[in-house]
Amino acid sequence: MSADRIPVIGFVSLGCAKNLVDTERLSSALVAMGYQTSPDYAQCDVVIVNTCGFITPAIEESLGAISEALSANGKVIVTGCLGRREELIRKRCPQVFAVCGPGMRASVIRAVVKAVGRPPQSARQRLPESGILLTPPHYAYLKIAEGCRHRCSFCIIPKLRGDLRSREEGSVFAEARDLASRGVRELLVIAEDTSDYGFDLTPKSSLSALLKKLSSLGPWLRVHYVYPQSEADRVVELMAEDLVLPYIDVPLQHVALPVLKAMRRPGSLEKAMDTISRWRRIRPDIAIRSTFITGFPGETRSQFEELLAFLKEARLDRVGCFPYSDVEGAEANSLPGAVDPDEREARARELMEAQAQISYEKLEERMGKEYDVIIDYVSDEGDAVGRTRYEAPDVDGTVSLPKTQGVRPGDIVRAKMVSHDEHDLGAEIVSKLDKPIKFR
Repeated sequence: MSADRIPVIGFVSLGCAKNLVDTERLSSALVAMGYQTSPDYAQCDVVIVNTCGFITPAIEESLGAISEALSANGKVIVTGCLGRREELIRKRCPQVFAVCGPGMRASVIRAVVKAVGRPPQSARQRLPESGILLTPPHYAYLKIAEGCRHRCSFCIIPKLRGDLRSREEGSVFAEARDLASRGVRELLVIAEDTSDYGFDLTPKSSLSALLKKLSSLGPWLRVHYVYPQSEADRVVELMAEDLVLPYIDVPLQHVALPVLKAMRRPGSLEKAMDTISRWRRIRPDIAIRSTFITGFPGETRSQFEELLAFLKEARLDRVGCFPYSDVEGAEANSLPGAVDPDEREARARELMEAQAQISYEKLEERMGKEYDVIIDYVSDEGDAVGRTRYEAPDVDGTVSLPKTQGVRPGDIVRAKMVSHDEHDLGAEIVSKLDKPIKFR
């Protein structure tokens, strides 16, 4: 490669939002060094695939993406969670140039230099403090910690990413301030467990203390991946003060006590109902999102029905469900009472069918009411798609606003809800807002 030619890199980011942030940081480091990027594999000198390896479907998706990049380009560097399983990757895709585990940014950069050389010094770029965003410009994920100190039996995240490592408050605040200065209007706060933030810092901090400081910057604050513990109550209290969006993502996983014990998770059906009732007393319009696992080893039909009964009583706003899948290295693999894979899938479908009816009824309650809607997308025909304070991007439903005029992505409008199905809403714009109004 010519010494003055600028190498071009392609990126593929799979899995969760936390992985997307890793890709943003890696691409920022490489662009700052002078590399260029392209979405066209054929135009790239190397493609980096940031993989997910949490459950079997994610592993297969990652291996498929690696194969696709190899076919289109021929030179591929693999990183991310599946990078811990180099033997598997090389068995299926022996031509990969290099394999690096999660969080090994320096190793990936060294592999890129080895694969395509360094850009000329003149190509170096100065980037904003918050780096490159792979989200639309009006919202961004703010990762406040790495790793996890919990030891759920179905999860290998601590083995892949290590124990909890919280970022210093000042570092998080500086990134958030820079994002706000760039026009970001919504910050989605993420970590493996956001409610654990600051536990490992000296002096200790907390998620609620951090959010209170971030609230002074202006953008909407939306909190994901909250472990069901006392810190979550303090976050909900901030919602009551209009400092944080009335939305919480709390993965409960199950409510039957024997299943939770096998999962090494806290709680019970009674505790979950008490928690939800308490949150709704503090902030009555709170939107609660959760995820559940069906067919966990040892889960009986009656225990699954206990979960179904909870769902119907709790009436959560948004729900995701995954049939149990073995994860290499997880302790749950060796638990007795394996549930037939077809039964796991059937229970997941049954749970989601029940939730679809609940969601339909809850959205019916919003008909005729007006909400702030942040616009995510506008088609060439002027049809807009956005979200209210009760929906997060990518994982929840959307609000469709047909035939809008003068509205752009990132705008916040006042809209009246006029139609819905099980998950999505239709609305009419009432007025355009220069800035978000109070969350109430």
